[in-house]
Amino acid sequence: MSSAEDLPLQCVPQHVAIIMDGNGRWAKAQGLSRLEGHKQGAKRLRDVIRWARDAGVKQVSLYAFSTENWKRPKLEITGLMTLMATMLPLEVPRMIKENARMLVLGDVSKLPWFARRALKKAVEATKDNTSIDVILCLNYGGQQEIVEAAKHFFESFDNDKERALAFANLTPETLYAHMGREAIFPVDLLIRTGGEKRISNFHLWDAAYAELYFTDTNWPAYTEEDLQEAIADYVGRERRFGKTSEQIQGVADE
Repeated sequence: MSSAEDLPLQCVPQHVAIIMDGNGRWAKAQGLSRLEGHKQGAKRLRDVIRWARDAGVKQVSLYAFSTENWKRPKLEITGLMTLMATMLPLEVPRMIKENARMLVLGDVSKLPWFARRALKKAVEATKDNTSIDVILCLNYGGQQEIVEAAKHFFESFDNDKERALAFANLTPETLYAHMGREAIFPVDLLIRTGGEKRISNFHLWDAAYAELYFTDTNWPAYTEEDLQEAIADYVGRERRFGKTSEQIQGVADE
């Protein structure tokens, strides 16, 4: 198997989205608490960002907390928010050293104040970095993102006549412009760890043409070889975007 580092940079996915699943299952197998699993998963995140950058990936988005995760036990939610607020300040110097920029997707206004403060400081401290973007998806849901874009589009007109005309001529590109994703590339490769095979409301719009990759490896146990295997699998696929293989390969249909 080829290493991701051996692949031409133009073949490597620009944006890799990751559903970091399996923290709880990993912890249970080790006889540890779920929160300890989340702690180990957070540490693994640091490594994966470095591995992705070294492979030539430009953006990594991470499903850190979904809109549905509020249904979890309150103690676990509090632990997750406290963990994030505690670890982010420790990661900022490392991100600055490695030239990594932090971006955020999702309605963070619903997060506890201490988590919002840590996020704001991390985003501000790394805003000028250019090596790789780390996109934390917090209180994020793909369906909610599309609904909010529709609301924003609706509210952007002063009168019903303009609004009706705009709706009559609405295109995917127009609606996408209201999603607040100007700095984010379309998702090329979506990885889910932990054995489940669904995308769970993550990047619904961009997942329309993203390549999906599922692995049984639980997130805290994820290795550089696992990431290299996912990228190599992506490179080996033919992305047609509705076209035929012949068109992609430059052969005219007869």
